[in-house]
Formats: sequence, C-alpha cells, structure tokens
Amino acid sequence: MVHWKQYGEKEEVDKLKKALVAGATGLVGRHVVKELINSKKYDEIHLVTRRRTPFYKHPLVQEHLISFDELDQIDEVFEKVNDVFVTLGTTMKQAKSHQAFIKVDYTYPIKLAEMAKKYHTDRFLLVSAMGADRESRFFYNRVKGTLEEGLMTMKLPALHIFRPSLLIGERYEFRAGEKSAEWLSKPLSFFLIGSLKKFKPVKGSHVAASMYEVAQQDSPGTHIYESDQIRHLGHVLKA
Repeated sequence: MVHWKQYGEKEEVDKLKKALVAGATGLVGRHVVKELINSKKYDEIHLVTRRRTPFYKHPLVQEHLISFDELDQIDEVFEKVNDVFVTLGTTMKQAKSHQAFIKVDYTYPIKLAEMAKKYHTDRFLLVSAMGADRESRFFYNRVKGTLEEGLMTMKLPALHIFRPSLLIGERYEFRAGEKSAEWLSKPLSFFLIGSLKKFKPVKGSHVAASMYEVAQQDSPGTHIYESDQIRHLGHVLKA
C-alpha cells in the first residue's frame, strides 16, 4: 500500500480504487497499466501474468505470476478490486491450434468474468475486435462474438466491450502478419472516410486511454464501443 501522503489529503484515500489487468504484456494491456499508474486514482494495480512485466518494481503494482488455469489461487485479489481490464489475445500462429486459441481468447476471459461476478467487481472492461459475431464464417470473429455473447448473458454490473480494428503500436513480440497489415494500412487510411472510417487502424495507446476513461464513469449495464468511437475518444484524450 502506498502511503496516503503521496496523493494529498487523507480523505482522498478512501476514494482510490484497485484494478486488475489481465494481458499486461500485450500492446493494449501495457498502455492500460501506464494509464492506471499515472492516474493517481488507484492505490493497487494487480497484474495477472505468466511472466514478469516491466512494471514489477513500481510501488502500486502487484504481479501475480500464475497460469490463467490457476485463477482460483488469487481469489483474495478479486475480493477487493473495483475494475477488471482484460486485454488478452493471441494469433493462430502463436497459438498453433484452434483449441489453444480458444483457451486464450475465450476460456480465460470467461473465467475472469466469472471471478469478477462472484466478488461483485464494479466494472469489467474487455478488448474484443471489430466484426465480432458468433455467426461469422471467420474463426477469429466467431470466437470473439461467442465470448461477447457469453459475457452478456452473465449480467455483470457494468460490462464495457471495446471493438478496435487493426491495432498499431510497438509490441514486445513481433507479429509479422499484423506488422505487414499496419504498414499497408497507413497509405490506405487517407481513403477511409465516412462509413469506412471504422476500418482505420487504432493505436493501442488510444484503446487503453478509452478504457481508462470509461472505467472512471458510473455506467451500469452493457456498453459496446466500435472502432471509430475508440479512435475519436483516443484522439481527444491524447491530444
């Protein structure tokens, strides 16, 4: 716990929140953690991760180095967090099988949501994807859509789903396919106007800023943010 004097007057301490981030080593997750650290609105930031992150020495950060198959081991963390940010995601190339992909992009987020509901977490914020649809002919979109539908049926107090298009920014790991798509998308972005604006790539930092901003609002129920909305809010927040 960080001493309250770092934040000013004693009465402000009770207003500070606690957050949990799953996916802190990814593009969006990394920026979410930065937003939380810099905000001065959280006194504990819990990172559920399989490997050490660059934030492990920060006084606000508590890392839980576990497999996502072992989430029951950190029940006590879910008991006290207000906001859960889920930015998990993989690629077929990384996962190497449909089953492994489903585990990361569906099973783990569902388990995190079950834990959040069990302990009455205030908000659950998820990075999904543009085109998420359980009826899609594309496997990736079908998994994302099935996940969204599963979360909606859980009736969480506040569910916020973000559907970005192509994510751009520096990653820890190199993803050749996404890097090529990012390179090709830059000259094409100029022509993506009107109803096509939603297909423009989105900075990972803008998605994170949007998630953080939404987490500060009292908005119960289910909310979905499409890519063009995320881009607009991100630009405003990062201007």
